[in-house]
Amino acid sequence: MALVRSDPFRDLDRVVQQLWGPAAAVRPLSMPMDAHRRGDRFLVQLDLPGMDPDGIELTVEDNVLTIRAERPAPEPDGDVETLVAERPHGTFTRQLVLGENLDTEHIEAEYHAGVLTLGIPVAEAAKPRRIPVGTAASRPDTHRLAS
Repeated sequence: MALVRSDPFRDLDRVVQQLWGPAAAVRPLSMPMDAHRRGDRFLVQLDLPGMDPDGIELTVEDNVLTIRAERPAPEPDGDVETLVAERPHGTFTRQLVLGENLDTEHIEAEYHAGVLTLGIPVAEAAKPRRIPVGTAASRPDTHRLAS
């Protein structure tokens, strides 16, 4: 499984957004991620605090999994002066390039306590399997393998 492991522009985008607002960001915000393999599944966890689970969108196209979520900026109530605004708002995206050995038809997603967890199974054809070894006595046509 290939993953986009680093994004050198993430911090720059965050600074630009804080200084000039979400409209100034040159690209969608990213989300921190951990990925692990547990047996025949890859587990991917992405931080998405404060998101509405119904607003999280997952799509797969040509073995690229795209995770997209949006956190709108809060509407100021009346005469409110913002003193600190460090929490990012806007559209968050992350793309994962999935290997051919993964089963993109059976990806599972669960959102709990601000963390989106994805379970991506290894495709059956890519799983290790044992090949039985026969003898010439058990299979008379085995000698053809050497020819």
